[in-house]
Amino acid sequence: MDLIHKLLNLILPILTIILLLLLYPLVLVFRFFNYFIKFAFPEDLAGKVTLITGASSGIGEYLAYEYAKRGARLALVARRKEQLEVVAERARELGSPEVIVIFADVSKLDDCKRFVDETIHHFGTLDHLVNNAGVCYVQDQRCSSDYISLMDINFWGSVYTTQFALPHLRNNKGKIVVISSCAGWFATPKLGICCANKAALIRYFETLRVEVGSDIRV
Repeated sequence: MDLIHKLLNLILPILTIILLLLLYPLVLVFRFFNYFIKFAFPEDLAGKVTLITGASSGIGEYLAYEYAKRGARLALVARRKEQLEVVAERARELGSPEVIVIFADVSKLDDCKRFVDETIHHFGTLDHLVNNAGVCYVQDQRCSSDYISLMDINFWGSVYTTQFALPHLRNNKGKIVVISSCAGWFATPKLGICCANKAALIRYFETLRVEVGSDIRV
């Protein structure tokens, strides 16, 4: 038995390294091919219902404009009322046939359920969910009280929203878009909590892709 264990300890690490060296390039090739197909044959978004969190500024704002240009109907979610109204009006000007605004905080479970329910109540369906809401800043090592709120917004906000949206997305073979960060892969001084949030986000949605891939694209 000891001999078998020694052989396994010697052979298995070598086999693992070989498999990784062989499989990883194949994964990269597959992802590139998949990206090329999606780029060459983009989805027709006209009339599709898209819910975007954190839509009052930054990436969320400009994603709203891009969806609007392609004729999608939008449910825009954020905490800042005046800024969100401005984004909604601009989205209408750019071509969205219908835009609703919902003021909510993704860090609150009840709010996440409410804005998904409001979207379904208004449009009757949901095709795309864009989990964009998030914050990141240099952490003060002396102030740990903000750590929980960061996790609530950056990670749980996307998880809560996704769980409430899953049944509706499954009905339409819909899509989930997740905005993460390179902070999820690279350790950055003074951004430890932010890096941890983003890493958790990446791992969660990579796993979800495996779980729901036959019904929903992530």
